[in-house]
Amino acid sequence: MIYLQNEKIVLDLATTLDGFIEGPNGEVDWCIMDDDMDFDGFLSGIDTIFYGRVSYDVWGNYQPDENAGPEEQKLWKGVHSKNKFVFSSQHREDDNATFISSDIIEKVSEIRKQGGKDIWLYGGASLIKTFIQNNWVDVYRISAHPVVLGKGKPLFEDLKERLNLKLVKTNVFKSGVVQLIYEA
Repeated sequence: MIYLQNEKIVLDLATTLDGFIEGPNGEVDWCIMDDDMDFDGFLSGIDTIFYGRVSYDVWGNYQPDENAGPEEQKLWKGVHSKNKFVFSSQHREDDNATFISSDIIEKVSEIRKQGGKDIWLYGGASLIKTFIQNNWVDVYRISAHPVVLGKGKPLFEDLKERLNLKLVKTNVFKSGVVQLIYEA
């Protein structure tokens, strides 16, 4: 596929050291958010988020509780200010997102042609797998957390062929999280 625009599809994701994106029961309580991770900087570089339906139902309209600090409130306000597209077999009307249930290749191409900032491929696992298998991910921004689960949902599953990536940056955070940024 050839794209004429500058924005990239960025998979920004937390994994465990052993490569899981969630535990065996869907848990992500191991995920660390450090203030030195500059998530605001990442958010300022995107204007669109791609969700799978399950991830959208859990996080797409998430509101922190009233006791959440100002940083968490700001983070979620930033996330919710983006254009949201939900890839799902269900067609649904939603004031906060556009649901895409068919012609995925065409729709992704149309969204990219609109120009603008980068696109965050948020997930879930099925959507991520589809994008990886179709070579639609331009940047892999993987944050390896200092925890080993032993089982769970792996990030790279059912690959049809090898992915050769180019490391462009490494960030190490005070919590021990190591962020690896690769270009496809």
